[in-house]
Amino acid sequence: MILLNKASTFFMLLILSTTVNAEQNTVLTLQSALAIAVQDNPNLAQIQARSEALAAIPSQVGSLPDPIISFNALNLPVDTFDTRQENMTQMQGGISQAIPFFGKLALREQAASYQAEAATHDVTEARFRLLRDVKKTWWALFYLDRALEIIIANQNLLRQFVQIAQTKYEVGEGLQQDVLLAQLELSKLLDTEIRLTGAIDRGKAQLNALLNQAANHPFKIPEKIQEELPTLQTESLLFEQAENYRALLASRRESVHAAQSRLDLAKKDFFPDFKVGAFYGGRDDTLVGRERADFLSLKLSMNVPIFAASKQKKAVDQRSSELMQQRYVLQDQWNNVRAEISTAYSDFHQTKNQVVLFKSGIIPQARQTVASMLAGYQVNKVDFLNLVRSQITLYNYETQYWKALTGANQALAQLTAVVGKEEIYE
Repeated sequence: MILLNKASTFFMLLILSTTVNAEQNTVLTLQSALAIAVQDNPNLAQIQARSEALAAIPSQVGSLPDPIISFNALNLPVDTFDTRQENMTQMQGGISQAIPFFGKLALREQAASYQAEAATHDVTEARFRLLRDVKKTWWALFYLDRALEIIIANQNLLRQFVQIAQTKYEVGEGLQQDVLLAQLELSKLLDTEIRLTGAIDRGKAQLNALLNQAANHPFKIPEKIQEELPTLQTESLLFEQAENYRALLASRRESVHAAQSRLDLAKKDFFPDFKVGAFYGGRDDTLVGRERADFLSLKLSMNVPIFAASKQKKAVDQRSSELMQQRYVLQDQWNNVRAEISTAYSDFHQTKNQVVLFKSGIIPQARQTVASMLAGYQVNKVDFLNLVRSQITLYNYETQYWKALTGANQALAQLTAVVGKEEIYE
């Protein structure tokens, strides 16, 4: 029995350890991160809920006010409260209905519909912003992982350099300062490793927040990705696509239409609204038993806009200014969109050119230089300081390559969000 319990405990611990390791080794691809964000991000969900709430408004404001049913006791004598005592005493029931001036309900519904449509575009805009933020954060983590990987590789190389320098010093062919210099550079790399590790932890917390996960939720970024960068469409074509597809601009246009409808509605307020009603009054027989006829009353009333100069006219002025405001907002947003497209377009091509230059020219040359310097140092033809400098230079170039590749992909993420369309490539 004791052996059985020990075996059970061992297998439970083994399963638990396997589960923990599986969680820690979960590889989060960019596509997986995007799918999780779209499904679970609470900010996107609240904007979607707001859109659904606004979509329920048009039919409400476009309907007539609820009719009013009333029950009244008219001309009831207070000395006896006898409904048969006085001829005018009656028990009345009726119904009345408020009727806005022709066209007001349609304009209210129209304004609300435009606003609801703007909210729908806001959901699309929020989705593109979320995808942009996830892409940028994911790529930042990818860069930090590659930089940390390069740091660790360079630490191993410097340890080899320390060993070589130490060996040469012990046999009288090297200097102690070479050993100290290599140890100093190794310490610098250790400091960089600490800073990179902290940055990775912060980046993972930010990405987990976008994915609606615990800040310390474990995951790993893939080590291999597609390094080939696409060819973009022309800048002028991207402008045209943004004008047609950018949800932010579409939302602002709907806001302009809504402001125009509210202005038209304000002009309608110069005309009166009506209220119609019908009331039936029943009378009891007299005290001596004589029948009395019941009464039917009809009612028509309207408001009179006699304060139009200080009320309705001011409302028209207000709505006119609001319409101009929305038009200016639309124009300002369009200017910003074009500026953002140009900036992201330039950033992409700059970093793409750097990627090509580092990968095809600078890094291979730097590696050849390091190999040549190492061979020369081992036969006392190259100074140790130059050897270390060449290795540090190679480390910097390799890091800059991944930074440029990350910057290019982040520029693509920004450009996609600004244009409002995924297909922006040739």
